[in-house]
Amino acid sequence: MTESLAALDCGSNSTRLLIVNADGAALRREMRVTRLSEGVDATGALTTPAMERSYEVLREYRAMMDDARVGRGLLVATSAVRDATNGETFLAEAHRSTGVDVRILTGDEEAAFSYAGATSGLEPSGLTTVVLDVGGGSTELAAMIDARLVSFSMQLGCVRVTERALGSGVVDAAHDRATRVMINAELDRAWREEPAFGRIDGAVRLVGLAGTVATLAQLDVGLAVYDREAVHHRRIGRNVVSHWRERLSAEEPAVRLEHPGMVRGREDVLHAGLYVLEAVMDRLGVDELLTSEDDILDGIIASLRAN
Repeated sequence: MTESLAALDCGSNSTRLLIVNADGAALRREMRVTRLSEGVDATGALTTPAMERSYEVLREYRAMMDDARVGRGLLVATSAVRDATNGETFLAEAHRSTGVDVRILTGDEEAAFSYAGATSGLEPSGLTTVVLDVGGGSTELAAMIDARLVSFSMQLGCVRVTERALGSGVVDAAHDRATRVMINAELDRAWREEPAFGRIDGAVRLVGLAGTVATLAQLDVGLAVYDREAVHHRRIGRNVVSHWRERLSAEEPAVRLEHPGMVRGREDVLHAGLYVLEAVMDRLGVDELLTSEDDILDGIIASLRAN
């Protein structure tokens, strides 16, 4: 193989790019907050401003791909586009903007790519590895159980939870209760529809990825500037998740932006992602999370290199 490859992810909150060279070494990792899912939960459709924000970033990424002489690539769209009535319209323009193959992933496909990416650099463990991808529109759980990849996609992304139950400002008791009811109902559904998750309680290595977890790691370190090495495979205790969930919930978004490590564009939704993260940790009976900066993009690249 002599060509560079690219993976692009049009997520609910961010649009991301990974370019690797012919040897599989990363040349570029880029992320822009585009909030593609803005309003989808209420209207069922992607808004024109949200789509235009994403197209602008995709055209920027195409220029980066040209500079890196990318030969092949794959752009995937996830929860926001899956749920939108005009998702195919968005995908067609995304294809024109980038010139690469495009796909809307099912929740199971999203989980499978995330699991492959997140576990690629991990040492073997006697515990069951559960990969948790807290996105903007959905949250994916995936684990290898009895030699079978078990996965479930929950309607619990940080943007969706914010818009439907929590709100973006200071959290009062009523919004706190509504959020916990929403999250627990989805967790109940996941455990009911995929009973295998109930058989691994307490014997879990939980690996978290995507924007909520990455930003939490940056806050934990106090990083004003992103440093992949500082946040990749960082261990974060359940008490740290609770600390930041409580602290951010008591603040307005503008105040949250003052914390070193807070990513602009996540200040109004990160606390919602932490509610989800905290609830999943409690449901699995774990008190520690291992962060991963290897994620769905790495899983996509592995698939491209295999074909």
